[in-house]
Amino acid sequence: MRPVSPHPLKPRTLRRLAVAAALCLGLGPAVAAPVLDREFADPDVVKAGGTYHAYATNGDGKNVQHATSRDLKRWRPDSGDVLPVLGGWAAPRRDLVWAPEVYDSGDGFTLYYTAHDRASDRQCIGVARSASPNGPFRPVGDGPLVCPAAEGGAIDASTYTEGGQRYLLWKNDGNCCGTDTWLHLQPVSWDGTRTTGDPVRLIRQDPAGDGGVVEAPTLVKRAGRYVLFYSAGDYSGDQYRTGYALAPALTGPYTKAAEPLMTTESFSGAVRGPGGQDVVTGPDGRDRILFHGWRDDPRRRVMYAADLEFANGHPVVRGA
Repeated sequence: MRPVSPHPLKPRTLRRLAVAAALCLGLGPAVAAPVLDREFADPDVVKAGGTYHAYATNGDGKNVQHATSRDLKRWRPDSGDVLPVLGGWAAPRRDLVWAPEVYDSGDGFTLYYTAHDRASDRQCIGVARSASPNGPFRPVGDGPLVCPAAEGGAIDASTYTEGGQRYLLWKNDGNCCGTDTWLHLQPVSWDGTRTTGDPVRLIRQDPAGDGGVVEAPTLVKRAGRYVLFYSAGDYSGDQYRTGYALAPALTGPYTKAAEPLMTTESFSGAVRGPGGQDVVTGPDGRDRILFHGWRDDPRRRVMYAADLEFANGHPVVRGA
């Protein structure tokens, strides 16, 4: 049973209040425009020094794409592949390398990637390390880090840190096999190369509201509440969208918002299928949300950036 929000106001009313508050904050509608106008799906962004590094799903002949920026607006693509070699457990197929996640562990950088596990014939999550955010990242371990084959495998890694503990978020790829998809939270070592506890299930797909799939988790904490962003639906269509769920504690219970955060309709068609999001702090200290979307061809998902605010505890995206 899905937990009921303890707030006395209905979720739809809260959402309208959030939009009204955002307008007062100066976050009125704006025409969305790509900040990197090339195929760059599932962007993940990490800041190192004064430079932002973005990583994306395979493309341009690379396992993992990479681009850099000083302001989150102007990006310079990297001509090289930051993950030139996959782990030995993975099939050597660039077209099956998806959704990278990179973070600074203090003594180097850790990259999570999704690839096809030879042994289980499922998509699973592997890990690689590098001394520099520019790579090259080298695989760690003899097998994938997370690979629940009976649940369809695992994809879409992201990280969250609290109280000196690192956590890995991921999705079991149940939609590959006609089973449920859950977003999980699992403790890992500080460098991210080992799991240190069992995963906890956070939310799963709602066939009516999520198009049968939830994926691409991103977790932040704002104003004492946990905000779990996620994508839902078929990534190749107009119905792909970004939603969110709120919780009073790290492991939940998480309550999904009544309405999605970003949709094709909320952008008036200027961005189609917005998803694969990441949240990052901009140079001015304010939140930004980076995500992919498309205009004419869903096989060309480009990267967008938008201002992100929180009003009445709910996220609000400028232009959506």
